[in-house]
Amino acid sequence: MVRVTIDERTLEVEAGSTVLQAAERLGIDIPTFCYLKRLPALASCRMCLVEIEGQRRLQPSCATAVTDGMVVRTNTQLIDETRSSMLDMLLANHPLDCPICDKGGECELQDMVMAYGPRTSRFRDAKRVFHSEDIRLSPVIIMNVNRCIQCQRCVRMCEEVVGAVALGTIEKGMDTAVTGFEGSLASCDQCGNCVEVCPVGALMSFPYRYKARPWDLVETDTVCPHCGTGCQLTVGARKGEFMRVRSKVEHGINRETLCVRGRFGLDFVGSQDRIKRPMIRRDGVLVPVSWNEAGDYLRRRLSAVASKAVGGLASPRLPNEVLYQFQKLMRTAFRTNNIDCSSRWSTPFDALGPLVASFYTRAPLEEVIGNDCVLVVGGNVTDENPVTEYLLRDCARRRQAGLLMLSARPSRLDADARAVVRVPPGGEAQGLAAVMSGLGAAGQALTGNVFADIGAKTGRPAAATDSDGPDRLAAALLEGRSVTMLVSADLLRSPLARATLQQLNNLLQVLRALGKGLAMQFLFDRANQLGAWDMGVLPTALPGPRALAGDAARPTLERAWGAEIPSEPGVDFDAMLELCDRKRMGALYVVGSDPLMSYPDRGFVQRALRAADLLIVQDAFLTDTAGLADVVLPAASYGEESGTFTNNEGRIQKVCKFREPALEARDNLAIFDFVAALHGQALQPSIQGEIFGEIARLVPAYQGLTQDGLGADGAFTKATLAPPVGEFFAHPPAPIAADRLMLVTGNCLFHNGYLSERSEILNTVADDPYVEMSAPDAAQRGLADGDQVVVRSAQGELTAKLKVNKRFPRGLVFVPENYRSLRLNSLMRRGEYPCPVEVQMAHAAFEIATLAGVGARPDNPI
Repeated sequence: MVRVTIDERTLEVEAGSTVLQAAERLGIDIPTFCYLKRLPALASCRMCLVEIEGQRRLQPSCATAVTDGMVVRTNTQLIDETRSSMLDMLLANHPLDCPICDKGGECELQDMVMAYGPRTSRFRDAKRVFHSEDIRLSPVIIMNVNRCIQCQRCVRMCEEVVGAVALGTIEKGMDTAVTGFEGSLASCDQCGNCVEVCPVGALMSFPYRYKARPWDLVETDTVCPHCGTGCQLTVGARKGEFMRVRSKVEHGINRETLCVRGRFGLDFVGSQDRIKRPMIRRDGVLVPVSWNEAGDYLRRRLSAVASKAVGGLASPRLPNEVLYQFQKLMRTAFRTNNIDCSSRWSTPFDALGPLVASFYTRAPLEEVIGNDCVLVVGGNVTDENPVTEYLLRDCARRRQAGLLMLSARPSRLDADARAVVRVPPGGEAQGLAAVMSGLGAAGQALTGNVFADIGAKTGRPAAATDSDGPDRLAAALLEGRSVTMLVSADLLRSPLARATLQQLNNLLQVLRALGKGLAMQFLFDRANQLGAWDMGVLPTALPGPRALAGDAARPTLERAWGAEIPSEPGVDFDAMLELCDRKRMGALYVVGSDPLMSYPDRGFVQRALRAADLLIVQDAFLTDTAGLADVVLPAASYGEESGTFTNNEGRIQKVCKFREPALEARDNLAIFDFVAALHGQALQPSIQGEIFGEIARLVPAYQGLTQDGLGADGAFTKATLAPPVGEFFAHPPAPIAADRLMLVTGNCLFHNGYLSERSEILNTVADDPYVEMSAPDAAQRGLADGDQVVVRSAQGELTAKLKVNKRFPRGLVFVPENYRSLRLNSLMRRGEYPCPVEVQMAHAAFEIATLAGVGARPDNPI
């Protein structure tokens, strides 16, 4: 520690701290323009100059390290004059268009001039003008370089945090101008972080332009609904109409940054696709009715199917309170444990539960990724959890953590990784087994005991020629004293998910035996997936999640709920569809989910849903699944009801209401009360705050929490880790045949599910539906980037534009799951993933179909 005196106040700070950081700790305000906490100091704006005793010149406080005994002054006459002069120089060329500038009222330059600036200027020359009209850099970003004060925040944010390198500068000195490549943002993520950090109106949000002034807006702090990172954001609304999103530098895991979905993708709340009134099916057609009519119809239909099985599916995008109440409704009113949440197509909780119970680290991600090694398994963080990617990049570049990647698909983080192991699609279990084999050899040399036969019990996939071998990854893990594992929920798509989860458990046990400090978190692409598990939206687990068959959990909940809970374990959603298809499902209750679009084998899912005696859909949007329903109940959307989300870290945060439900839509909790009343029951408690209190009493990880105690940054749920259980070093699954192209799917950067697809703004920036594959595979088939191609499987086919990715491994085809027009799940067969496919030029496919006498069909385009 070193001692420093600032404005006659003394404190001790860590060595290496800057004068600016020390002043902040004392509550002393030093003005800055170019400084951002998460960026290296630039010291170009000279606004933060201070006097340091013994120094002849003023020094930039953002870039000057504190030395022991340093004496600093921040408010002398010389400093005041210097700041005023710097502002005078900025104003010399700054256009005086504050009345029409979107930044008016929240402009840092305005604030600085009011606090420190000159009252008159000596400059009389004409102002420099780069262009007379604003430049539209992208569908969401518009630029006025005339207003730029050359702080370089936008350029540095884009390159060093986001990793997109879409912005740069041209010319020198006072003629320096920020721009994109050839006046556009071709490589841009469209995240708008450059707009957020711009202190003036040089970079602006086009969707928000000229819509409102900050004093017109009612602002609500809430949490993003688009992925499990759990970014905090502030929604601005005027007269109940959504206007914009911004973020705050001092709060949340994201610390001011957002991705394109978070910043521009919340306009879905005003989608024209909203369900406005209850609907029931009459003569094969859904017709709008009143809530009373819907209730009478639903009561009759439920009575008619009372002797048959019942099942329920709820979305992990719903708040904890809604999910908790849903599973309580199903278990007490419908008397069933057939409950699931759409985490992916496969959720083997017998393998997942022990992994979560033994290793899941409920702690800040920034702290977790501060370990020596960070291993990312599966998926593509860039597309699925973009803000998590920003933090990982910062960790790798600034803190020199060893970033390690093991996945089938490349990601932008590969460039910052020390080792990248590329595995075949669905080959993650084998890849992990090979890493353990490398660790086993080292472990045998170190200990000579349990590691002796790892190599004999694990398989070793051949390393791809364009990636590192598993041995290099194992060596990196051995070098680090502490290891963090981040696991993509993408792994849960595969029928091999159980084996992969078991191998993850094995690897973590090996690392623990080697004396490594461990942390593990999932990278969910759904906002409240961890919360859904915690709330017990599972067929074999109660809230906790605790085993249904356990001796303690069920009696405790039965006493609290005043109702008996069925003792028979339920079945997952795939098995529910089987029951529907076999005419054994009386009622299927779907809340906030669209399985007809998201589950494999669209034909089977459609047939199964139609075969259910009674299909109830409770949703805010008229989804494909709602189109098949017998009863449709219009629910509040995100932003229309309050609650909490539990993010990937295990941090529980408030989700706040910022508008009223559309027309006759009701809160999800109110609809559950409505449905329970049809059974002659009442769910108590039924108010959001009281339900949170019950969760805090009955769910161990949430005990002791209060809504008032969540605070601006939320609060962390508790993890009581149990000793690891499960089979150790199970044999990995057999290799997946790679003699054909294998199709995998996932999220793209601009969409991640049925909420984002209803955002008009995101639809303007998103790529057209596309098929991604490697350059060698494309060349072998005579295909080029931008060609229209047909992807064909044994189940069906689709047509889309080809995107050639030079970093893709051979044999891999990727199609995003987020385009409803593609109906991607029509290509897939249940229990088969990845999916073998063929890819060829669209016109060639048309010629083949014509020769065979088969014409193109609207629902199955050629």
